[in-house]
Amino acid sequence: MLNAFLNIFRIPDLRNKVFFTLAMLVIYRIGFWVPLVGVDQTQVVEAAKKAADEATGFGRIAQFASIFSGGSLSQSTIFGLGIMPYITASIIFQLLNSVLPGLQELKKEGASGQQKITEWTRYTTVGLCIVQGMMWLSYLRTNGLVQPEFMASKNLMLLYFLSGIAALTAGSIFLMWLGEQIDKYGIGNGVSVILTAGILAQFPDAILWIANNFELSQQSESGKMGVLEVIFLAASFVFVTAGAILITVAQRRIPIQQAKHTRGRKVVGGQRHYLPLRINHAGVMPIIFASSLMIFPSSIFGWLNTRAVQGDSYEWWQGFTGFLADNFSIGQYPYIVIEIALIYFFSYFWTTVQFSPDDMSDQLKRHGSFIPGIRPGPRTADYLETVMERITYVGAGFLAIIAIIPTMVAEWLQIPFFVAAFLGGTGLLIVVSVGLDIIQRIEANLLMRNYAGFLSGDGKGGARIKSRRG
Repeated sequence: MLNAFLNIFRIPDLRNKVFFTLAMLVIYRIGFWVPLVGVDQTQVVEAAKKAADEATGFGRIAQFASIFSGGSLSQSTIFGLGIMPYITASIIFQLLNSVLPGLQELKKEGASGQQKITEWTRYTTVGLCIVQGMMWLSYLRTNGLVQPEFMASKNLMLLYFLSGIAALTAGSIFLMWLGEQIDKYGIGNGVSVILTAGILAQFPDAILWIANNFELSQQSESGKMGVLEVIFLAASFVFVTAGAILITVAQRRIPIQQAKHTRGRKVVGGQRHYLPLRINHAGVMPIIFASSLMIFPSSIFGWLNTRAVQGDSYEWWQGFTGFLADNFSIGQYPYIVIEIALIYFFSYFWTTVQFSPDDMSDQLKRHGSFIPGIRPGPRTADYLETVMERITYVGAGFLAIIAIIPTMVAEWLQIPFFVAAFLGGTGLLIVVSVGLDIIQRIEANLLMRNYAGFLSGDGKGGARIKSRRG
């Protein structure tokens, strides 16, 4: 392993890619120290901390948004929106591509069509940045988190909005550009690498919180963590990370037989290979959609409960809103059940959008391949659809387990969500998938230059690459 790591720096091209990626990430982190004009940073940090402690609607939204912005939302910096507007725009066009024939035809045109879709995605990103930036700046002004001199002057308030929207939009577009540069000159998918860096940036804060609240006793005080709790968190982190890796790389292999062809006196073809179907074909998208939707009922019901009118004639309304707020708060049974149901729904929905058994059956037929025992054509498409439905059910179950672990641990152990978030959920799956992708890319570069990689050989240039059968 150590020799394989050192081999990275023995290859000039690969070494330059790694250093370039690290340099881009350093620039990305520098932007978190550039604040917005007119925002009282101290008040914003205190308000975000209070909202998170009290589990208010804003606290839930801030916790979810911090997964994709590296915590900058509570700091109100120029990278406050993170890379999420670009990811949202990309998801929108992926969904539209499955329902709009015009986009489907444009995608079939090749590089020129894909370039046009990318251009529209960028324009949509700018629009989302403006809308989200306006909403965030309005929230800061409404809650008195803007500096007093700006609140007292209409001209300064106009400057606050114009400069804030421009800075937030420019910050997200700059991050999009950084991701594209990493794609061209670095290692890994640029947007995913930036997203992972924002998630991992919160890991030191989680470790620091555990260290500050640790007490060397099995019977710790209220609000403190004992030895058993820390051991449980460490063991859970290892177990859930291993499960996330398993669900990311797990595949169902469908045997494929290539038809034999006679060319002159030679018989070609007849090879047997496999069609890999991912168990978690939808990736992290079901958790993102489910978590996003579950923010709204918990936030709305919590807000209604705090705004309930006091008085005898409104007792039924207070009881009703209180019941909804209690049962739809994070960690409660109805909340967890509905979140699991949404994860299953979006797993099947996203798989239906991304996976087309009819197209795959046609491709197998055109290449002269078939599934043994299954007639080519509609029968093959029906078989692939049935297999995908079954493995999606298993994959969605794994996703549901990983998604609810942070919520349940945070509720049972009474620890902040940003600490429990590393035990599962969206952030962990993103980090695992991006980490595996980077390792595979580095592995491919090492093997291409006759170096042994992380997963094979003894670290020397002449090592033999073994197959699964040895």
